[in-house]
Amino acid sequence: MPVAAEELAETAAKFGARQSVLSPALSPSGDKLLYVQPGTSSEETIYVVDLVNGGEPKPIITTNEAQARLNECTWATEERIVCQIFGFQETGGMLLGFTRLMALKDDGSDVTQLTPPTDWRAMGIVQNGGDWLALDIEGEENKILMTRQYVKERSNNTRIFNDKEGLGVDWVDVTNGRFRNVEEPNRMAAGYIADEHGKVRVMAARDSAASGYDGSDVRYLYRPKGTNKWEALSTVDQTGNVDQGFVPIAVDSAKDVVYGFDTVDGYRALFSVALDGTGKREQLMARGDVDVDGLIRIGRKNRVVGGSYATEKRYVEYFDAELDKFASGLSRALPGQPLISIVDASEDESMLLIAASSDTDPGTLYLLEKETRQLSPLLPLRDPLAEREMGPVEPISFPAADGTQIPGYLTLPPGSEGKNLPAIVLPHGGPGARDEWGFDWLPQFFVARGYAVLQPNYRGSAGYGEAWYGRNGFQAWETAIGDVNDAGRWLVAQGIADPDRLAIVGWSYGGYAALQSQVLDPDLYKAVAAIAPVTDLDLLREENRRYTSYLAYDKFIGNGPHVAAGSPARHTAKFKAPVLLVHGTMDMNVSDAHSKLMEDRLKGNGKQIDYLEFKGLDHGLHHSQARGIMLKRIGEFLEGALD
Repeated sequence: MPVAAEELAETAAKFGARQSVLSPALSPSGDKLLYVQPGTSSEETIYVVDLVNGGEPKPIITTNEAQARLNECTWATEERIVCQIFGFQETGGMLLGFTRLMALKDDGSDVTQLTPPTDWRAMGIVQNGGDWLALDIEGEENKILMTRQYVKERSNNTRIFNDKEGLGVDWVDVTNGRFRNVEEPNRMAAGYIADEHGKVRVMAARDSAASGYDGSDVRYLYRPKGTNKWEALSTVDQTGNVDQGFVPIAVDSAKDVVYGFDTVDGYRALFSVALDGTGKREQLMARGDVDVDGLIRIGRKNRVVGGSYATEKRYVEYFDAELDKFASGLSRALPGQPLISIVDASEDESMLLIAASSDTDPGTLYLLEKETRQLSPLLPLRDPLAEREMGPVEPISFPAADGTQIPGYLTLPPGSEGKNLPAIVLPHGGPGARDEWGFDWLPQFFVARGYAVLQPNYRGSAGYGEAWYGRNGFQAWETAIGDVNDAGRWLVAQGIADPDRLAIVGWSYGGYAALQSQVLDPDLYKAVAAIAPVTDLDLLREENRRYTSYLAYDKFIGNGPHVAAGSPARHTAKFKAPVLLVHGTMDMNVSDAHSKLMEDRLKGNGKQIDYLEFKGLDHGLHHSQARGIMLKRIGEFLEGALD
């Protein structure tokens, strides 16, 4: 292999490797740490570390299933771990996702399934295997509180069968899987919120339309202390593109309030609402330029301690005076890692697990002992990239064609003067999402290859209020894609990008934006790479018709001339740039039919097209080796197209 190709393969493998430390958690005493570490392919290993005796990370169990992964793990007790597994499979021609809960000892033995098994009598498929609502239940040892999807069973030739259905809540013993129902299953229930003592206080209920699809409104109900009666809390209208109404997130029993988000003057704000029957609301955090969109909780009881928002960077405001003081001290102690978050805490909160990173630092996991204020580094969050120099990320803004200033992030190669470079516009997915300042493996890979990268938060992005989000990036695609193209024009106008070496790369909606950019201006970008892209809006609508969320998709996409005009697969005759498509065959968000359709249409019009397919992988390509292969192929494609 030539030296240049060898270097590209090595760089792609390092940047494509999944994060080395996932789901870190402290045991109740704070004496032990667990985390999940992905391997080079589909394997994931749970490690346990003895923090008291300074032991090395000990692997206790490894999973190896391409179509399933460990979604989250934590400590149920000092000796037992509980994990949620997420998986997906094809059933009856449909791709279905499912979750399952399991518990195991901290040496990897005595694995117990907490999600009740189903048999041939079940009259439905159990996709929702449960979420834990509380890890500490007052007066109950070795038990957690978890949701359970009840499915009716056939009664043929037996008197022992289940005739209940809907979402309920159980106490489950993590040592043997035995359960006791504490909240009767409800067919309309969509979720529950428990307080810090394991008492169910809030329920989300959703009606079904006559067609069987999910309704548009979610009703939230609450229980006053000491009662089993449900009272109305709020109704969230989901008929538009932005939810309207108070969305509860967490309950504080001591204060007898629920924390959540509602809209004030077009921006999301953080509130507390009393659960004593008065309905008293207190506005805790609000801004007039961006959404307050984060609730900060710590420890085993998920204690609410603050909120967060992102302007050019992400900021946290702590309600807890002691934590606010600690956070200020951490900022001084870690000046090169300003993005600091409390990942977990011991039961008494004397030990804090801290993650700290920056735009050029993938991050480190630390242990903070509050009494001694000792801060000890534990693990790099991305081991293959720990010592590598990264490109600094600069918040910028550029003018759209109508004069609107569009925020974004410009990343240049280390030491670069930022002039006449090969460049990439990298629109984010969603479209109801946004990019933020910090470390991001995908743009940093391109920067490592010598590209300037611009990530625009185009109109249609989330986080900047209702007006910025508008009618969303599909219904108002001309505005969103116009902003994306204006990002490329700005790079050229500033002399940053060589106009003959300007490309666009995107994932999911970002892949859609990359393709649709050719429909608006086929001369602008000289290469297009689209990962898991939407290519036809009617196809996106129709492939969701078999799922209960169809009405939400239908309203999100909308009807009218924008559907045909905004479907890049219908306009391939306009394309001038070569295209690379990447897709997993088990993508539940955007099926691989989109890339196959795009490939066929481009070929039919005699266009230059390459297609990289990953068998058995889903939307996020959660597979280090596959991501490395993808980055290498994109690198080769761009170098060939922009040479």
